[in-house]
Amino acid sequence: MSSSGRPSPLIRAPSQKLGPEYRPAQEKPTATVSTEPKIDNLHTLKQTSQLIALLTLIRDKHTNRADFIFYSNRISRLLVEEALNHLPVLPLSVTTPVGRPYAGVKFEGQICGVSIMRAGEAMEQALRECCRSVRIGKILIQRDEETSKPRLFYDKLPADIKDRWVLLLDPMLATGGSAMMAVEVLLSKGVPEERILFLNLIASPEGAQNFAQRFPRLRIVTAFVDEGLDEKNYIVPGLGDFGDRFYTL
Repeated sequence: MSSSGRPSPLIRAPSQKLGPEYRPAQEKPTATVSTEPKIDNLHTLKQTSQLIALLTLIRDKHTNRADFIFYSNRISRLLVEEALNHLPVLPLSVTTPVGRPYAGVKFEGQICGVSIMRAGEAMEQALRECCRSVRIGKILIQRDEETSKPRLFYDKLPADIKDRWVLLLDPMLATGGSAMMAVEVLLSKGVPEERILFLNLIASPEGAQNFAQRFPRLRIVTAFVDEGLDEKNYIVPGLGDFGDRFYTL
């Protein structure tokens, strides 16, 4: 945000050649990829041709609801898989069916998902597909359209959430107001900041910066950092209202 309180000028996202390493540059298409804000606790998914193709499909205003659900679910799955890579593991040695030992690892501690209703609930299926019998909590926060400030209406969280690693789910990070309020709810329940990972499909650079500065020990995992916010605090180029496209249109 600028000193006047207005959205900062948009930062044009870079472009690069996409495709397998073994293909020459002239055989790779050029596509817009995520910006790279200098934020220590922000992790952006590798900008592969597969990811950009999926993002292109869900950004397209002509994509129907069934396809929007299918392809956004695929991106959510990639986000969950990457988030799990950030969790601690312990050594574990097992014996294979042929009687040989294998030195591996196992996850340390338990996890739970917390979705910011309603759009965040769209990411729950991807979490369930990766983590069997995972517990999921809910937080309902709505933005006042006039002030753009969030209001907390409801929360229902596991009783032992302070002892778990929390994957906070919300597909769009615009100003960051709703997500920051959700984190405050988690902190009030005793969840350590460093045990929270915030997952989203698309983030604005302003929202990511505000969020990361306020919670420097929390990690953000996103698929794409977009150009910025417009005068209505909508992410641009964005993909529209995620909840409407996923649930109603």
